[in-house]
Amino acid sequence: MMGAGKTTVGRLLAKAAQFEFVDCDREIESRSGVSIPTIFELEGEGGFRRREAAMLDELTQRPRTVLATGGGAILREDNRRLLRERGLVIYLQASVEEIARRTANDRARPLLQTADPRARIVELLAEREPLYAATAHLTFVSPAANPRRLVKRILEEPAVRARVATG
Repeated sequence: MMGAGKTTVGRLLAKAAQFEFVDCDREIESRSGVSIPTIFELEGEGGFRRREAAMLDELTQRPRTVLATGGGAILREDNRRLLRERGLVIYLQASVEEIARRTANDRARPLLQTADPRARIVELLAEREPLYAATAHLTFVSPAANPRRLVKRILEEPAVRARVATG
């Protein structure tokens, strides 16, 4: 979910594992030359999700990569399948309160540009949490502090150690 720490934890995990780090949303922005909010404005959420699906198909084929997806990437069944089949999916679980706190001043999140962002977070989590849980190979609670400690815990998991060892 947005604000769960995917980029922060992903960067640290990639560095520790000596993998490349790629943020899917940043890659979409880089290649399109416009921001995610602009894509939403011009093409709607559907247009953005099509771009995201194409990018995920490409990025999930890269070896030795830690990939941070956007929080809505799991909405498409094809994306969930690609992620599960081609990678080791880690779900960073965060509370509504923590997500609201982390995203409070972020104007670059089109889905939260509402009169009540917290209520929207509740709606999004209700829709997405079952998909995150079903797609993930591993789930970790994303704490409010110390992402390095979380990365250490992730790296202690046998499935992660095996993936790092084999690339």
